[in-house]
Amino acid sequence: MTRTLAIQAGLGIASGTAGLIVLLRPSVARRLLRVEASEPATYALRIGGMMLVALGLFLTGFALAFANAGGVA
Repeated sequence: MTRTLAIQAGLGIASGTAGLIVLLRPSVARRLLRVEASEPATYALRIGGMMLVALGLFLTGFALAFANAGGVA
């Protein structure tokens, strides 16, 4: 795995972890972002968290698939 793929996988892991925290604990993210506690804010945080999890899956998955396929970046 080249340095570029390792950075891509690291960013994927970081965004996936942040997304899981926002998705599973929206109250913690709401406090950190200083957002008012409301139903729309909770839904927005959950949607944003799921987007970050999906980004992490795609970045990490593609980096690992490319490295396992023997690709050279």
